[in-house]
Amino acid sequence: MKKGFFYQNSLSIVFFLLFLLSLAGQFFNGWKEYNNELKDDKYPEVTVSEYVTSGHFISATFENWESEFLQMALFVILTRTLRQKGSSESKKIEGEEDVDKEPDPNKEDAPWPVHKGGIVLAVYKYSLSIVLLLLYLISFCLHIYGSLKDYNAEQVRLGKPLESFSQYLTNSRLWFESFQNWQSEFLSIFAIIILSIFFRQQGSSQSKPVDAANAETGE
Repeated sequence: MKKGFFYQNSLSIVFFLLFLLSLAGQFFNGWKEYNNELKDDKYPEVTVSEYVTSGHFISATFENWESEFLQMALFVILTRTLRQKGSSESKKIEGEEDVDKEPDPNKEDAPWPVHKGGIVLAVYKYSLSIVLLLLYLISFCLHIYGSLKDYNAEQVRLGKPLESFSQYLTNSRLWFESFQNWQSEFLSIFAIIILSIFFRQQGSSQSKPVDAANAETGE
């Protein structure tokens, strides 16, 4: 019996719903926190619609997205060539795997770029890392825009001079916001790589079989 739509797509649906709930929680609590800051500075509170376009919300949102897409892009790229003995997140120490093989244009159900060949296939072979890097760059640019907007709004309230885009690129606040997120993402990847050597989760695609040796590498 064929499984239904939700069963076939339940992993992405659940995570997307969790994302929406978390984003809503961030938004409404961020809105309250921002208004508390404005009240402390004797400035009028902003409405929900005004907060959507505020530097406070844009910066907080995209500095997190930026770090997520960066760590995913690097993980996809680095796992092509780097190995970790015993980890389910690594390719095997020796030998070719299915993901290393050249695509077969004669495979009937292969994606259309495989059948197309040429430059289209050349790009498609690296499309996952390309898209993730593009999402990272877009998020990083929006983070800079939001962070600068929020910083200059604070400068206005404090009666201090504003900074231009080029000036803000060397501001320690911008890089503090980025590095505090990057380090946590890299730590989480390091943790799953190492912990999957010694610990198991029965039924998870991110774990080795429960009875697999610690030295066994790959899923």
